Amino acid sequence: MERRTITPRPHWQRTVEEQGIVYPLTRHPDGSLRPYWDESAHYVFSLPEVEALEETVEELHAMCLSAAGHLVEHGRLADLGITDPNVAAAVTESWHRRAELPSLYGRFDLHYDGTGPAKMLEYNADTPTSLVEAASAQWFWMEDRFPGADQWNSLHERLVDSWRKQAKLLPPGAPLHFAHSSADELGEDLMTVAYLKETAEQAGLDTDWLAMEEIGWDTLSGRFVDNRLRFIRAIFKLYPWEWLTTDEFAGHVLDTLDHGGGTGSTLWIEPAWKMLLSNKALLAILWELYPGHPHLLPAYLDGPRELAATTGYAAKPLLGREGEGVTLHPPGSPAPPGGEVRCYQALVPLPSFDGNHVVLGAWIVGEEAAGLGIRESSGLITDSYARFLPHVIL
Repeated sequence: MERRTITPRPHWQRTVEEQGIVYPLTRHPDGSLRPYWDESAHYVFSLPEVEALEETVEELHAMCLSAAGHLVEHGRLADLGITDPNVAAAVTESWHRRAELPSLYGRFDLHYDGTGPAKMLEYNADTPTSLVEAASAQWFWMEDRFPGADQWNSLHERLVDSWRKQAKLLPPGAPLHFAHSSADELGEDLMTVAYLKETAEQAGLDTDWLAMEEIGWDTLSGRFVDNRLRFIRAIFKLYPWEWLTTDEFAGHVLDTLDHGGGTGSTLWIEPAWKMLLSNKALLAILWELYPGHPHLLPAYLDGPRELAATTGYAAKPLLGREGEGVTLHPPGSPAPPGGEVRCYQALVPLPSFDGNHVVLGAWIVGEEAAGLGIRESSGLITDSYARFLPHVIL
C-alpha cells in the first residue's frame, strides 16, 4: 500500500459531475471550497494485499452475521438500544425470515496501513454511501490514467447480479420504488439512490422513485402510497431504520411490514434485520464472541475498562454517520461523562500517509467482497470533510 501524487485530469470536476458525483467540492467551516473527490493523489496496492483484504471482509461479514444471530437468540436487542417491543419484534421476525428478504450491500470501515492485519472500525450495512465514487468514478479515472491496470472494484457487476438473483423475492406486478430524503442538500443520497436504481434496471426490474417525504398513507386501505397514489409494495430506502421506526409514520411501518411471503404490504430494503449490523454496539458483541481476533479491536459497552489506561479509546454513539459524536480519549484521560450509551473501542490512530489519515471502505454485496473506496481526513476522525481518493492494483 502506497500513496502517490499525480496531476489531476484537465476539467476533472466537470468529468466526475457527469459521472454522478454532483458534490465534487466540500465547503469547509472557513467558507472555502475544497475537493471532496481528490485525484491529486491515489493509492497503489499489490494483488496479494487485495486478496488478503477480500478474505478479511468476507470473514468479518460472516462473524457479524453470527453476532446478529447471537443477539436475537439470546434476547439482547436492548444492548443495541432497541427497547421498543414492537421494533424488537420486527427485527427478530425479519432476522428469522431473512432468506425471504432482499438484502443488497454494506461497507466495512477498516484500519489498514499495508503492514499488519486490517482491523474493523465499524460496519454500515443499512445506509452506506460513497458508492457512486467507489463503483463508477474511480473506475473511469483508472481507465483514463492507468489503462491496462486493475482495481479492486466489481461493485457494478455484483450489484446488478444481486438484483437479478433476488428478483424472485420482490412482490410481482409492482415496481420497486427507490427513495432518498429530500433533506439531503449535497445530492449524495440522491445520486446513490439514482445509481442503485440504474443497477436494478440493468437487472431487468421495473423501478420508480420518489422522496421519503413524498410517501403517503392511505387511511382507507391502510397502505403506503407513492406520489401517483399507487400502493408501495417494495421500496429501497436510503433512510436509516432508526428514523423509520421513530418518525411520524413509524406505527404504520411496523403494522404493514412485509417480512416475506406476502405477510404484510410493504417490503423495505434494506430489511429491518440490518439494524443488528449498523449499530456500534456490534463492535462490543464481536469482541465478546471473538476475543483477541486479529481483525477486531477491543470494544465494550459498560465503559472503557483497561483501555483507559492502555491504548486509550474512541467513544462512539451507537448510531450515526460521518463520525458524528465520536470522541477520542488518549490513555489516562478522565472518565467519560454519563448519559448517552456508547461503544468504547480501543484507540488506534488512523494510518498517516504524507500527513493524511486514511480509512479503507471495503464493500460487500450479498456475501462477497466487491470493492474498495478510500477516504482521507486531516484529523483523526473521518468526518464529513474527508476526501475520496481513487486506487489501482499494480
